[in-house]
Amino acid sequence: MADFPSKVTTETSYPNSQSSQQGGSSLRGMAANVTTMLDMSFIRSIPAVLMMAEIFLGLLHWALIASAPYTWVPAYGWVMFVAVTLWILTTILFFMILFGAQEKLTFVPWHLTVMAYHAAATVLYLTAFLANAASVHPYRSHTNFYGHMAAAAFFGAVVTLAYGASAFFSYLSWKGDGGNAATNTVPT
Repeated sequence: MADFPSKVTTETSYPNSQSSQQGGSSLRGMAANVTTMLDMSFIRSIPAVLMMAEIFLGLLHWALIASAPYTWVPAYGWVMFVAVTLWILTTILFFMILFGAQEKLTFVPWHLTVMAYHAAATVLYLTAFLANAASVHPYRSHTNFYGHMAAAAFFGAVVTLAYGASAFFSYLSWKGDGGNAATNTVPT
C-alpha cells in the first residue's frame, strides 16, 4: 500500500475538446472555438457575396420605404411585407450556412432548399418591385417623398436581380450535386 499515493487528481476531457490547447476558458480560447465553427470558405464564395448584398440592399430598400408615409399607398404594404420578411429570412439563412447548420441538419436537402428559397424570393421580390415602381408618381399630394420611393424602386430592382443571381447559382449547385435531393440526406 505504500506505493499508492494518498491523493489522486484526475482531469477529464472530451476527444474533440480543444480548450486545453487553445487557452482553456480564456477569451482567446473562446474566440478560437467560434472561429473554428465558422465556414470561412463560404464567406469568400459568390453565393455568400450575393447573400450579403441581398441583406444590405434589402435593408436599404425597406428603410427607404419605412422612412416615407408608405401607408398612403396600399401597394407599399405588400412591398414592406416582402422586403422585411425576405430580409429576415435571408439573414437567418446566411448565418445558418455560415455556422455550418447543413452539417448538423443532414436530413435537410440543403442545395434544393436554398434553390427553392431563392427562386421564391426572386418571384416575390419581382412582384414587390413592380408594385413599388408602379406606385411612384412625381405629381401626387405627397411629392416630398418621391425621391425615397424612386430610390426604393431602384434598390428593389437591384435586390430582385441579386435574388435571381442567387437562384441561378443555387440551381448550378443543386445540379452539380447530381440533382438528387436524397444524396444529402444520408449521413456520412
